[in-house]
Amino acid sequence: MLVANPRGDFSFIKGISPYSAGAVASPGFQVEHARFLRPLPLAAGFEAVDAHLKRLNRPRHALCGMELRSPRPFTFAGFGQFNAGYVETLKKWDIPRDGLNPVARTNIAPAYDPPSQPSVYGFSYTIPAPNAPKTFIVAGAGELPEGSLDPRDVVRRGETSLSALAEKAMFVMSLMDGRIHELGVTWADVTVTEVYTVFDMHPFLEKEIVARMGKGAQHGLTWHYSRPPIESIEYEMDLRGCRREIVL
Repeated sequence: MLVANPRGDFSFIKGISPYSAGAVASPGFQVEHARFLRPLPLAAGFEAVDAHLKRLNRPRHALCGMELRSPRPFTFAGFGQFNAGYVETLKKWDIPRDGLNPVARTNIAPAYDPPSQPSVYGFSYTIPAPNAPKTFIVAGAGELPEGSLDPRDVVRRGETSLSALAEKAMFVMSLMDGRIHELGVTWADVTVTEVYTVFDMHPFLEKEIVARMGKGAQHGLTWHYSRPPIESIEYEMDLRGCRREIVL
């Protein structure tokens, strides 16, 4: 379900309370992506995001994506508690639209040199761009069905064999395919593809990932040696199609 968000100059895929499943810029605008050279603790990160938007003369509503880093994967219960605090900040910013959260999100736990507390790694927002092609961000997704935060729904839960990991990867690729389609774009429009796992992808990388990326594979694939945000989830992906990316 694609929902218009005119206050932010983008439309988004309806997700769940903590995040939307993706966002695409409205005509006359484009999604720009920024990341910090070093992740900032959550509160400081939100302040830096706010300051950056103000420098660009963009409203807080232009925020359409957040990338977070956590010290370690949460339990399902702990993830719910974290999300409650995160969403509260978005509410203070008057971000939700008709009770829906328009901001897509990726939240992962680096396996090497993790932050000491939940932190902001990057973010995306819309800026005016006449005649720009479609630009977008697809939220991170692990091997859970759309809309679920139920541990019983994890694909091949508790398994990390080659066949289980391949099945997880295929499942997540199907989620990416569905979100791309819903945003009205194709893999040919993807400029960045990212995978988050600590397991070896090589045995199924070509067949189950690269081959299905189509023209998007021309830009390669970035592997973050990290774990998804919740215990028992082993594989996550996100995507974006942006013409401008910056490091702050």
